[in-house]
Amino acid sequence: MSYDPDALLDRRRLKRRLRVWQGVTILALVAAVLLVLHSQDALIRGDRIARIYVEGVIVQDDARNQTLRDIAQDENIRGLIVHIDSPGGTVVGGEDLFNGLRAVSEQKPVAAVMGTVATSAAYMAAVAADRVWAREGTITGSIGVILQSANIVELLDRIGVEPVTIKSSDLKGVPSPVEALTDEARAATRDVVLDLYEFFVGIVIARRPLPADTVRSLADGRVFSGGQAVSNQLVDAIGIESDAVNWMVSEKSVPAGLPVETIDDRTEDESLLEELVGLFGKSLFSNALTLDGLVSLWQPAAR
Repeated sequence: MSYDPDALLDRRRLKRRLRVWQGVTILALVAAVLLVLHSQDALIRGDRIARIYVEGVIVQDDARNQTLRDIAQDENIRGLIVHIDSPGGTVVGGEDLFNGLRAVSEQKPVAAVMGTVATSAAYMAAVAADRVWAREGTITGSIGVILQSANIVELLDRIGVEPVTIKSSDLKGVPSPVEALTDEARAATRDVVLDLYEFFVGIVIARRPLPADTVRSLADGRVFSGGQAVSNQLVDAIGIESDAVNWMVSEKSVPAGLPVETIDDRTEDESLLEELVGLFGKSLFSNALTLDGLVSLWQPAAR
């Protein structure tokens, strides 16, 4: 079989051109990917300040804990600003968030900026920060712990329902809506509530520049406006995020002009439990649903 020299040369030229265009295509794709990564600040991420939001009812959150660990270990994150807008949540949730923020504070400055409300477990979390700001109209405080139940024994009797409970001891499963609360059960339950209350008060005493007696006088469950909280030294100052950034620059040696980047720790598959807790707020049923402990949460009483 004979070959035409001109045809062979043409085939070689076509192959070379094809390789050139393949190379150009690959380079274009790489450039496009690099451009997208650069636009999302994911290629070369320099020094920055992280921002996270704490909103809704606070419960134990493994995703949030991992986010805080990542922030603590990231040397390019020079500080953390925590925006808090929450009525509180479970005691364990507040403790969990408090510990996570304190771990970050061991590595870099942490500032808390309160929004509309930052009460109960949300206030517990806020005092983990190195400095706390509120707005004049912020509602904060509500230092305390609550456990709510009800006695529906008479109601069940009226509709002909007899609850049957078999338990290992008298104090198992109390308080329960289907049995009367005995004096012994009431005392045992109150001891648990007061123990967790002392835990909460101890955190505030350790974190705020106040005598223990003053903290106890303020920790009677009442709420404060932002201005009142500043006057009582439960909050450091009235301010917003820019004040927190300026504080980091002037007091914590954070370079000026760094971008503030929001880090989202929420997951798509938010559980039905969290949805229900957020919906019902401080109610008998939400307290029963929050399985990780008693509640430190504030909400205006319904009229």
